[in-house]
Amino acid sequence: MSFRIAIGVALPLIVASATSSVAQHDQPPSFALPLDCKFGETCFIQQYFDHDPSSGMKDYHGGAMTYDGHDGVDLRIPTMEAQQRGVSVLAAAPGVVTRVRDGIADVNVRAAGFASVKGHECGNGVLIEHESGWSTMYCHMAKRSVRVREGEHVDAGTPLGLVGLSGQTEFPHLHFGVAHNGTMVDPFAVGALDASSSAHSLWSNTAAAALVYHSPSVINFGFADKALSLGDVESGRAGEMPPTTESPVLVAFVRAIGLKAKDIQSFTLKGPDGQVIAQSEAPPLQSNMAERFMYVGKRKAGAEWLRGTYEAEFEIRREGSTALSRKFSFDLR
Repeated sequence: MSFRIAIGVALPLIVASATSSVAQHDQPPSFALPLDCKFGETCFIQQYFDHDPSSGMKDYHGGAMTYDGHDGVDLRIPTMEAQQRGVSVLAAAPGVVTRVRDGIADVNVRAAGFASVKGHECGNGVLIEHESGWSTMYCHMAKRSVRVREGEHVDAGTPLGLVGLSGQTEFPHLHFGVAHNGTMVDPFAVGALDASSSAHSLWSNTAAAALVYHSPSVINFGFADKALSLGDVESGRAGEMPPTTESPVLVAFVRAIGLKAKDIQSFTLKGPDGQVIAQSEAPPLQSNMAERFMYVGKRKAGAEWLRGTYEAEFEIRREGSTALSRKFSFDLR
């Protein structure tokens, strides 16, 4: 397979520039959701298309949920455990499969090294050609999961494979790219950089409702019986460590995405009697952050933990207002 697709790397066979307007006679397809999941609950948008032509970065909403040169949309799932259970990648519109690649290992590129994915940054992927010069790309699928072949016609919603960790990626996700006549475009805001046209979305009404912009968001949260690492959360092991009355430590944890410079994070844990038993506030962030992991907890002081409902509240304050507040609880019996 010769085509190359990558995070922030163009597709040489079809890509000429970063974005463009769309002529009226080149009416695009209406794109359905490319993942079989529930956005905001079991999957999330980690990064959007970069609309800043300089060395800076700006997503279509004017936020920082992207990075310099990112030419697609990253739709992630929250843990490797969820990836191993299997999340289907779906064709976003009818078309013909023109490129397929499979057989690339599912390995975090930080562990394997960037040289190991040179020439196949997209990992396991599929390229679909649609009418009027439109095409869609699906990257980082799981090894040996691709279910379509070159020349095959697919309908919107046809399963293409499973979300994986192949190619140039550090977390399980689908890199979804859209091109028109050889030019990468943002499915959320085609024409946003063209003064002669107004930006418009390529998503169907159903997909657009599911993909409402969120920044920041919480993708993992819960309680555990020990201090955690980000690796525990990424693997899904954190959910296997619920506190008991005998646990030496009781911890609440959270992982958030889409944070901006100067955001302030605070985390509070209350016991069944409503009293604060642990609290933490991080200093303002020095730069934009794709994700942040935080936990608060306390060591057991008595013979056992008080039985009842423990409540945690995580908050992000941005420019003097609450940008995100997430409360969650755990019943200790």
